[in-house]
Order: sequence, then C-alpha cells, then structure tokens
Amino acid sequence: MKAILCRSYGTAENLVFEEIDDLLPGEGELVIEVYSAAMNFPDTLQIAGKYQNKPKFPFSPGSEAGGIVKAVGPDVKGLAVGDRVLATPGIGCMAEQVLCRENQVKKIPDLMDFKTASGFTMVYGTSFHALKQRAALKAGETLLVIGASGGVGLSAVELGKVMGATVIAAASSEEKLLYAKNAGADFLVNYGDGEMKNKVKALTGGKGADVIYDPVGGDLFDQAVRCINWNGRLLVIGFTSGRIPQFPINLALLKSISIVGVFWGALRQKEPEIELANQEALFCLYAEGKLKPLVSQSFAFEDYVSAFNVLTERKAIGKVVLEIKSE
Repeated sequence: MKAILCRSYGTAENLVFEEIDDLLPGEGELVIEVYSAAMNFPDTLQIAGKYQNKPKFPFSPGSEAGGIVKAVGPDVKGLAVGDRVLATPGIGCMAEQVLCRENQVKKIPDLMDFKTASGFTMVYGTSFHALKQRAALKAGETLLVIGASGGVGLSAVELGKVMGATVIAAASSEEKLLYAKNAGADFLVNYGDGEMKNKVKALTGGKGADVIYDPVGGDLFDQAVRCINWNGRLLVIGFTSGRIPQFPINLALLKSISIVGVFWGALRQKEPEIELANQEALFCLYAEGKLKPLVSQSFAFEDYVSAFNVLTERKAIGKVVLEIKSE
C-alpha cells in the first residue's frame, strides 16, 4: 500500500510518499481501507515534533479517516468487513490502510459520504464536549466563538445554535465570517483590526459573553478574558496562533470566571461512555439535518504538501481533506 511517512521532524516538504507492506489486524483490531483522511492542525505539530504525542519513526500522520472495514482481528464483535465507518486512531490515516482498535471505529449514517465522515468526529466531538459537559451552555446565553471559520469553530457555531445560544462568530476577515453566518451565527465580529474585546462588549451591552470558545490562543485569548461576563466560562481548545497565553489570575477573582480546558482525546480514554453518548447524539443531529459539515477543500493523495500548507498558513475554512481513494 501507499503511505505518507514522516521519517524525521520538519515541514510537510520533509515527508515522503512510499510503498509499504499491507497491514494485518491483531486481537481487537481492524484494518480500514481509507477513502478520505482529514487534515487537522495537530498534524502539523506532530510532523514538526511539537505535539505532546511523539510516535516512533517512521510514522504516517493523520488522526481521522473515512472508509470501509477491510479486515477484522479476533474479538472484534461490533463491526464487520464491508462496513462504512469513520476512524479516529490518532495517527496513521494518511495511507491507503490504517490500523485501529475497535473503540476507535464507528459506523456512519447511510447518507454520510467518506469526506464528511473523515472530518466529523474530532471537530464536532470536541465542540459538543466543550459546550455540553465543560461549559454547560444554556439556552439564552451568549456564546463567542473565536476562529469561527475553521473546522472546530464552525462546528461550535452550529452546535451553539442547536443548544439555543445567541452566537457571536469572530474571525479575521469578512470572507471568513460569511461561512460563520451561513452556519447560523447571530452576530459577526471581524477581529482583523485588533478590536475584538470592544466589539463584543458593544454587542452584549457591556456585559461580555457568557461562554467563550477559543481554539486560537495568543493575543485573542488576552482580549477574551476582558470581554467575558460575570460567571463566564472560557473554553481553552487550542493554540493555532502559535502562542500559549499566560492568564492574569486576578481576573478570575474579579469576574468570578472559569478557565476550562477541553481535551476530547482524553475524554475517550477516561470517560468513554460520555464520548459514545455524545457521538450518538451528533449522528442524530446530522441525520436530522441540523449539522451541515463543510469540507471546503479536497486534495489528491499525492498533493499532501499543499494540503498541509493550507493549515500552516491558517487558510483553512471548515475541513480540508486528502482524497486517498474515490468513492
């Protein structure tokens, strides 16, 4: 089979495209024939050696995929060869085959295509866990989504509306904000001029947002802690800006706010029953037409460098995928 391999840390240009042996499943494992592999910002960190998980060389990047079960090992009970699935093994998806544990694979709705499936679980799983369990977002509250045109951002906008919140979508350009508007945002904030804090306060009568969803960090986090409401919850999703901010702890006291970490990957390990219930709820929302995932760009398997560069240059809108095999 063909695979994109990382043999040493660096940029996407440092990756290689090679023929390697087919995979065989062990006990409790499955081999998935990959049709589509989603691109995620942590992939760029992993190949650069900057992510918390550092697999042994050589490894194939890619944390989630959509495809068909090709082979099953002993003790696999809930899935069979030929099932249409999404897979979230955390690594190995930028290849024609990927090896997964059974709990990393889920059947997909009949109407869901593989491109959508490959980019569904991580963004919607992260946002649903963030808004439901970590922030306990209530109907009628105001939700500010930073980086609202990206994969997790758009999913947070959609889910915020489903949960009955007033959603303020914030992004760096008017073009990006159009995507957030189409996802259902009530108000739009262009923070390209550095004035997010003042604009959010103006939209909320000076109170600030009840819940802030921040996958960007950096300077925007610094502004976010100053436009959050009393008893507000600031969700720490990630740091695509490249800077991990420092929090002035006195603001937590003065505003009675909570800084809440969100790590979807750990949820699957520590509270799998919650993650499973969340996934079932998300599939239902998708089937009801309440979630409309956006795959904005699809790249050929061999054009992986261009796909990575969309992420590193922060040009991604919705999800970006690699098309490994045509449906």
